[in-house]
Amino acid sequence: MNEATQPASDDLEAMLAAATTKPAVPVEGQRCGVIAIVGKPNVGKSTLLNALVGQKISITSRKAQTTRHRITGIRTLNQTQFVFVDTPGFQTRHSTALNKSLNKTVMGAIGDVDLVLFVVEAGHFTPADAKVLSLLKPGVPALLVANKLDTVNRRAELAPWLQEMQQRHAFNEFVPMSAKNKGDIERLFGICEKYLPEQPWFYAEDELTDRSEKFLASETVREKLFRFTGDELPYTSTVIIDKFDEEKSKTHKRMVRISATIVVERDGHKAMVIGDKGERLKRIGTEARQELEKLMDAKVFLELWVKVRSGWADDEARVRSFGYE
Repeated sequence: MNEATQPASDDLEAMLAAATTKPAVPVEGQRCGVIAIVGKPNVGKSTLLNALVGQKISITSRKAQTTRHRITGIRTLNQTQFVFVDTPGFQTRHSTALNKSLNKTVMGAIGDVDLVLFVVEAGHFTPADAKVLSLLKPGVPALLVANKLDTVNRRAELAPWLQEMQQRHAFNEFVPMSAKNKGDIERLFGICEKYLPEQPWFYAEDELTDRSEKFLASETVREKLFRFTGDELPYTSTVIIDKFDEEKSKTHKRMVRISATIVVERDGHKAMVIGDKGERLKRIGTEARQELEKLMDAKVFLELWVKVRSGWADDEARVRSFGYE
């Protein structure tokens, strides 16, 4: 944290005030920049991205390691365009081909950005957090985003934690917040703005993501898959879009027909996904279809299949064929 903004360690309220009242740099023409959102799995990165964009573009789940791709979210406010990059949580437990691909994505995302949001759960710092922190490049501005502040019972206890975090990395600013709080999100925009260079926007004003509807369809089905199977299904399960066709319709403005395959590791997992008399698979399909209809403003027909592909997450060729870099 810069010396000019570093508050006293025994006064948390002063810390919060010093971290949140910096005036934004006056805007002269258009301003635009890339902001990487990084952190260990399950600290709320995808929830934060969705809140910043103002619409759901990255799936969320209580299951760790949900995000698997570099997902760009775009938000244009007044003269400034914020290009946020959500990354997979850095994987430290298993060295599968899938996890190597995820870590490569993280490394690529933080290599060439204007600002890094290092997201950590307020009051906590684990070896997994430390691993991600060690990846931050010197010279790139970084904000310490202490997320899930609403879960902290006694905020005064955060003071020594903040001092410890300031010693771990030269963060430019400390941002205590909850990604679910609209006021916190608005404040974060103001803080990020002054770190972005004055330059033309990268995207059209109304664009929200650089990802295709086909990609969003795959992610939406995968989110519902994890939601309805909980911790029973390994995170290595994935979703492949086999068909994505837009058709003409006399009764709907848009009509999209999607066929997708849920890929699991074992026969037992397949039975789990399908459920008794196909009921669980039907619920996954229904909720995914309803959400996709809202996202795409279209009538959606969704057909789901389940296939077993043992050991795919350890097979580099298959990992690539399933759309991972």
